[in-house]
Amino acid sequence: MAKQPELILEEQLIAKLQELGYVLVHIQNETELIANLKQQLEKHNNIVFSDKEFEKVLNILSKGSVFEKAKTLREKQHIIKDNGDNLYFEFINTEQWCQNQYQVTHQVSMEGKYKNRYDVTLLINGLPLVQIELKRRGLELKEAFNQVNRYQRHSFSSSYGLFQYIQIFVISNGVNTKYYANNRFQSFKQTFYWTDIENKRLTNILNGFASDFLEKCHISKMICKYIVLNETSKILMVLRPYQYNAVEALVDRVMHSRKNGYIWHTTGSGKTLTSFKASQILTRLSKIKKVVFVVDRKDLDYQTTKEFNSFSKGSVDGTDNTRQLVRQFTDDTKLIVTTIQKLNAAISKKHFLERMKPLQDERIVFIFDECHRSQFGETHQRIISFFRNIQMFGFTGTPIFAENAVKNELGKKTTKELFGECLHKYVITDAIRDENVLKFSVEYVGRYRNRDSANEIDIQVEDIDVDELMESQARLEKIVDYIIANHNRKTHSREFTAMFCVSSIPALIRYYELLYRKKMLGNHDLKIATIFSYLQAKRTLHKKY
Repeated sequence: MAKQPELILEEQLIAKLQELGYVLVHIQNETELIANLKQQLEKHNNIVFSDKEFEKVLNILSKGSVFEKAKTLREKQHIIKDNGDNLYFEFINTEQWCQNQYQVTHQVSMEGKYKNRYDVTLLINGLPLVQIELKRRGLELKEAFNQVNRYQRHSFSSSYGLFQYIQIFVISNGVNTKYYANNRFQSFKQTFYWTDIENKRLTNILNGFASDFLEKCHISKMICKYIVLNETSKILMVLRPYQYNAVEALVDRVMHSRKNGYIWHTTGSGKTLTSFKASQILTRLSKIKKVVFVVDRKDLDYQTTKEFNSFSKGSVDGTDNTRQLVRQFTDDTKLIVTTIQKLNAAISKKHFLERMKPLQDERIVFIFDECHRSQFGETHQRIISFFRNIQMFGFTGTPIFAENAVKNELGKKTTKELFGECLHKYVITDAIRDENVLKFSVEYVGRYRNRDSANEIDIQVEDIDVDELMESQARLEKIVDYIIANHNRKTHSREFTAMFCVSSIPALIRYYELLYRKKMLGNHDLKIATIFSYLQAKRTLHKKY
């Protein structure tokens, strides 16, 4: 394949961006960048700055780190005019994100520790917010990534530090293109391909990526809505495409429909960040009274509250008990994180019902984490019976379908029956392709085969003979002996540890006793520990014994 010079690719990209409505402006250095910035901010805000007033603007812009500048970018600003009046203005319109000024420039030179020239820069209201680094075809994207890192070290912070306002970097060799947030601690593994709603990659910067990702309204929306300022780490985070598409689908459903839905995103794909961003956007809708994020265990309640607050400081005040939950329902709190158990108590116990009744007809959005666990049973029915004007959404990595639904007192319930249609999915094969989760290496050892379902009598007998067969003493002995014999091989001579997942807590106890007994007999010297949820163990043991 013939290599494409970077200059040709640069010219083609600029032409494409002009087609998309960007205005080409020739800026060679910081002096010209600042002059253009003044003009664009005046145009955007419909005001005129005197030279002295604009110096005050530059003083605001020059302060702080990349993280602090990202905050400055999004905040409303004001200075004192020469005549003593207050002058209010903004650097970017975050609410009506399409209503900004868009320009493209290239080969801007900045001099810091070393002199650097940047390939293609997208200016919004005169500020450099997107930097595109190009390499010719055939070169690895990591070369462009490393080039950006050098810019960050050597020249982005020079003088007024305007290039520290960059929110998103794009790296491309023409045929492969990735994006990532402005974060000096970013690794190359944290760069992302953009995809369409079906998770199909748009890798060619000229044919697909530019029209979709760099389109004026879209890139503004990514900057204004889909970059998270992580308060704990003091870094910028940008959503991956499947997270973006899921949030867009969920928010669109709330804005234009009263139907429910669920998001199927595989475990390890960042569902907490996705659900936080969806919750945050929904709380800003005036017609929504409350957004309630529901988890199914107390430890996840604390963990989720902590993570939500790291994404946006003070966004969530955790609910330590049901009384506090009821208080948050009845005060002006917009975003609530709680457990299914506390929610159930709030709408079923007599002394809470009177305080909760005024909320029955309010527009409330419930988002359930791992909805396949927390939504099966009478609690689901109680919630939809009590609240008459709600929408319910579920996040799950393992949805329940008809073939694997478990029957309870309410009958068999699938995820679709409980929540409606799937709004977006990102499954394990997508995650493996994107290297967001590790690949599987599966080795089957002695499987039992079910009879052909076509020849089976259509009578449902669940987990009776199966339990007896799968947890027989002889089978457990064979499995334990296999683990002892193969542990060193499987863990590369104990370079790694191993996790053994079993079907139930009673089975866990029996496996532990077998492994312990064989250790006492000198058959192995493995360290063994058991891990299970206290509440789950209590329920299981109570039920079994």
